[in-house]
Amino acid sequence: MAEDQLQTVEYFDVLNKSGKKTGISKPRGEVHRDGDYHRAVHVWIFAESTQQLLLQRRADCKDSWPGMWDISCAGHISAGDSSLMTAQRELHEELGVILPKDAFEFLFVFLQECVNNDGNFINNEFNDVYLVTTVDPIPLEGFTLQETEVSVVKYISYVEYRSLLAKEDPEYVHYDVDEQYGQFFNIITKRYKENAMTRSLTLQMQLRRYAPVSLDAELTGLTEADREAMTLLIKAATVMDEIFYLQVWYSNPVLKDWLKKHADVSELDKLKWMCYLINKSPWSCLDENEVFLTTADSAVKLLPEATKPVTGWKGLEYKAAFPMLKPPGANFYPPDMDTVEFKLWKESLTEAQQLDATSFFTVIKRHSESILDSSLSNPTVDSTNHSLASIPDLYSVPFSQEYNFFLKKAAELLHEAGNLASSPSLKRFLHSKANAFLSNDYYDSDIAWMELDSELDITLGPYETYEDTLFGFKIFAISTCSNNITSYIHVLASEC
Repeated sequence: MAEDQLQTVEYFDVLNKSGKKTGISKPRGEVHRDGDYHRAVHVWIFAESTQQLLLQRRADCKDSWPGMWDISCAGHISAGDSSLMTAQRELHEELGVILPKDAFEFLFVFLQECVNNDGNFINNEFNDVYLVTTVDPIPLEGFTLQETEVSVVKYISYVEYRSLLAKEDPEYVHYDVDEQYGQFFNIITKRYKENAMTRSLTLQMQLRRYAPVSLDAELTGLTEADREAMTLLIKAATVMDEIFYLQVWYSNPVLKDWLKKHADVSELDKLKWMCYLINKSPWSCLDENEVFLTTADSAVKLLPEATKPVTGWKGLEYKAAFPMLKPPGANFYPPDMDTVEFKLWKESLTEAQQLDATSFFTVIKRHSESILDSSLSNPTVDSTNHSLASIPDLYSVPFSQEYNFFLKKAAELLHEAGNLASSPSLKRFLHSKANAFLSNDYYDSDIAWMELDSELDITLGPYETYEDTLFGFKIFAISTCSNNITSYIHVLASEC
């Protein structure tokens, strides 16, 4: 019996006052007794069509703020767990809503320092604040409430809710909207109150900094077979583009498709698409990656199985999210992984595994994320299972596996182009690069590239690391050609 009770004790990572891990973990009760700094998540559900936030009334049995209206859902980050996984898990446990990671927009970190229950509950908490944006409110009967945490839920205008907080209404857990938490309401207000003309002018000013340039090409040095090879290489280059979009951010490809599809809806939508095409992401390259789009501009995704079915309701529609600050690790690492977690994980690995972890040609993922993804496709899978707690959550995946769908297509095109190319060194390079895409071993293709002696100078595949500003380990996909055929690439690219 004592052993069973011990297993149910929840441990938290103890942080210092700067929010960094100290390497110590303690039981929940001791953390709040001693006033230790720790981490938690706040998850807000916001309905666009009604401009309302979902609130929950905390269960009467809660040890803090019982019976009061509070955030849509919230919870502590257990020792060893990640922030995003906790946000997904809490939403599932408390409200019965299962959503993928692209539904969660990280906004900011909020430090809450307070004392409750006559000094018996000291809460020094770094809260990662997430926003889930739905198109319409979720019908209340679609929720499955965790009775030990939540007694009831309701929607309320975010403007009204802010007013209640400002008045310190005793029925609502207090957040100082004139201080740090005010930015939450400011983000929503700016996102939905800025008029289309103002946004259009801003995007037009960004576009004016770029000038279209027409290029001509001298193609007499290319044989007919080389020109056919070029067409295939351009197609391979467009495949590299698809990989790049995915490497920048995991919801970037659906954002691209959505903006392209809606570019003709209005002048503003056209400007959004034009700016996106230049930057290949919602972050401006010329403005130190300042965001020029928001999740409100993003794709709508339907997920009927996210909640209990409700008669007459097609299911939950949410906006594919992206953060306002460009993630330093792009999509090469879990979005909530920090350098400390990576270094601790790396130190636990063998020498060979460490080489994989820091390889140019791998991405880093979470086992726990795979479990959550499985629960979306199979409701019988328990997404709250902590059976993996005894093994490291992080693991590495080679590019050849992570981007296999794209790399197989690119490899086929390179082999075809290699068969057509007239230059022996170009043939060798194209075939070796195609093989590298599938083997994840780029040594031979890099040597072949350096020894290339051809009218056509190709740079295709993973080469540069500057999208990975977290460590500078990971290489992203690029595709360029030089010498006499650069403009030929651009001419044919528009036709493919």
